[in-house]
Amino acid sequence: MAEPKKDFYISRKEYLEQLISYKDEQLIKVVTGMRRCGKSTLLFDIYFDWLIKSGVSDEQIIRVDLESLEFSALYEPEALYKYVTDRLIQGKKNYVLIDEVQNCKEFQRAVDSLYIKKDVDVYITGSNAYLFSGELATLLSGRYVTIEMLPLSFKEYLEGTSGTDAPLEKKYRDYVLFGGLPKVAAYKGDMRKINSYLDGIYNTIFKKDIVDRNKIVNVPLFEDVMKFVMSNIGSPISTKSISDFLTSNRKKVYAPMIEDFLQCLIDSYMIYKAQRFDIKGKELLKSLAKYYVTDLGLRNYLLGYQDIDRGHVLENVIYTELLRRGYRVFTGKTANGEIDFVAVKQDETTYVQVAETVKAQETLERELAPLRAIRDFNPRMLITLDYDLNSSYDGIKHVNALEFLMG
Repeated sequence: MAEPKKDFYISRKEYLEQLISYKDEQLIKVVTGMRRCGKSTLLFDIYFDWLIKSGVSDEQIIRVDLESLEFSALYEPEALYKYVTDRLIQGKKNYVLIDEVQNCKEFQRAVDSLYIKKDVDVYITGSNAYLFSGELATLLSGRYVTIEMLPLSFKEYLEGTSGTDAPLEKKYRDYVLFGGLPKVAAYKGDMRKINSYLDGIYNTIFKKDIVDRNKIVNVPLFEDVMKFVMSNIGSPISTKSISDFLTSNRKKVYAPMIEDFLQCLIDSYMIYKAQRFDIKGKELLKSLAKYYVTDLGLRNYLLGYQDIDRGHVLENVIYTELLRRGYRVFTGKTANGEIDFVAVKQDETTYVQVAETVKAQETLERELAPLRAIRDFNPRMLITLDYDLNSSYDGIKHVNALEFLMG
């Protein structure tokens, strides 16, 4: 049995609380997210420790790391099922934790067979959304709950870099430069180690999770599409705008191919798609979505740490933070403008505008105008990196970005 890795981890309290809330429920707990965002640590270290402290014995917890050579013999569903069932403790609750379950062929068969066994509580992780929206959903419909995990929030990043004397603003700059993968926080700004680590993560995701899994033939063209999207976070993008750019660079490309490439990036959790929402018409629009990266460090690694658009970078940070807080996030269309985010959680809707600074009166008025044009009574918020401005404008709450991220 794999031993937990105790060298370094951040508490990830929000995700732990979600796992605890589903403990012993007759549901398969599926933790998804990009590689190295912390899924393994969440299950094998953080949740394992919590189970032990709550009175569960070590022998009741069966851990299977399908990324490890130690468990390579379990890539067939029958072998995985037998390994686990041979270790079940009769008469007690058993907790089965399986990491990177997609490495097992037809894993859903083994998972389903474990799920229906008495006194077995099943937890799995995976790094590709397609597996869980496709095969798993078909066989296990209604039997599982998904917890989608992101890299570290800024608040978690501060926990991971505690002990350094850098001011908060400097830590924010490091966060948007190096990203929020937990191991990056552990390196505490060591550029050489961070770059080497991000290189390894990118090559693993790119080759194993995208190119090999999706059998992509034109790899250079795929990379061009990926870099275009990452260079244009926060800007409306269409397959035509990508096609026009590539065609201008003498690349032969077709719209269906671009759509497939974008879906591959989404399925591997490298990017998220924010659809446009017509606020007046109350409907989703098919055109001009925006894309945001899951981890800014990987983006900067790919684009060469250039002097990037800090406003759109802040927008990306706020977008992923809203996702962490349980919102479904869209970009908003009004009669005479655009709202950065329409954030929806159950019956609650919040309109969010994001800008690096609005100290210039002209900029302030430009950012407030779309929010002022909304005629319903939902909360409206302007998030900037400014500190010394009014706390509200005509009922629109102005919030400092770092305080928002810390809150």
